[in-house]
Amino acid sequence: MSFREIKGKVIECLKNGNIEFEARREIHLKNLLSTGDISPFEVAALIGRASGDNHQVRPYHFDSSIDVHIITVMSAGVHWYIKWYFTDPTSVFISVHH
Repeated sequence: MSFREIKGKVIECLKNGNIEFEARREIHLKNLLSTGDISPFEVAALIGRASGDNHQVRPYHFDSSIDVHIITVMSAGVHWYIKWYFTDPTSVFISVHH
């Protein structure tokens, strides 16, 4: 899947509410989307700003057959870190923070 397809798929999930959150410690610091400190629309806008140079893919540490996507992007002078994977038709967000 190309970066353009990945980006489109995750933005579509955010717009349609097809999102879940991975349980983790310090969720209030590591996943601002799950706490409501940032909206799905705002995360979609951040991802929309990203280029392929801002994107990495790594195997999921619990299951190496799953690709974890990481985007780092600057917006209004703030460095954002967004990390998720797909479980069709859902995007599961691990981290959304700055």
